[in-house]
Amino acid sequence: MSPSTDRMLNRVKSVYLFIRRQGPVTTKELVEEFDMTQRTMQRDLNILTYNNLVRSPRRGQWAVTEKKVRVS
Repeated sequence: MSPSTDRMLNRVKSVYLFIRRQGPVTTKELVEEFDMTQRTMQRDLNILTYNNLVRSPRRGQWAVTEKKVRVS
């Protein structure tokens, strides 16, 4: 796996774990927490949404789904 792919996967995993730990959070909170652009955060959230790991109960707010995940 390329270093950039590995970095991206680690970043997405960190975002998922943060949402799981904090409960519902806003996109703005995520951008500030991870110090990244809104566009990059949206791409990461799209990956998590596509894999049914997070959902947006309200516009701009994110929560984890009930899907069981083993994090290693």
